[in-house]
Amino acid sequence: MARTVVVTGASRGIGREIALSFSENKYNVVITYAGNDAAAAEAEQLCREKGAEDVVLFKGDVSDEKSCEELVQKVVEKYGRIDVLVNNAGITRDGLLMRMSPEDFDSVVSTNLKGAFLMSKLVTKPMMKQRYGRIINISSVVGVHGNAGQANYSASKAGLIGLTKSSAKELASRNITVNAVAPGMIETDMTNVLSDAQKDNINNSIPAKRMGEPGDVANAVLFLADEKSSYITGQVLGVDGGMGM
Repeated sequence: MARTVVVTGASRGIGREIALSFSENKYNVVITYAGNDAAAAEAEQLCREKGAEDVVLFKGDVSDEKSCEELVQKVVEKYGRIDVLVNNAGITRDGLLMRMSPEDFDSVVSTNLKGAFLMSKLVTKPMMKQRYGRIINISSVVGVHGNAGQANYSASKAGLIGLTKSSAKELASRNITVNAVAPGMIETDMTNVLSDAQKDNINNSIPAKRMGEPGDVANAVLFLADEKSSYITGQVLGVDGGMGM
């Protein structure tokens, strides 16, 4: 029986690459997304082409408890189990602390941190019942070291690390591992708008002298999702080319 993975925020970018990697490993892949129907449909088609056993799209808001409940219920009804949860959904509302509105702080924390809390809480029951599970939270290098102009984003990603470690301690005895992946600078749509000079400055600040690719993050997630990683829990795996050193 194929294993089932839920990847939040998987219509594009790092989330999509994670979903594609699980597809290559013959998972049932559940893609959640917030609003871009065209990108989600494209991601679904790509996952099928990569060999996914099955693919399901779910449009919803991870910061909304009822939406998360509906998602988990549908997945369990369809597949009977949830083996892997990847909490990837995230947004940014960058700005200097002195100018940041409470609304921009709340919206980022609500999606990036509360969303991961809700999804983790809801998948815990089926995972405990099947006595198997992998929860992987996508944090960030700025959740470890901070970043000017991203107090809200850094706080949400640092919170994910705390959520990871506390959840790992609660669930380890049930054969459920909880780990975090902390990407550094990864080539995505957001970095594509940078000038060559800006990219050169960034690359020179990274020990590996290059930005990472979404596949680098996906490989780390697959490693932590594997059955052979059963003795690894509560860890934060940096995928940052050495930025976190």
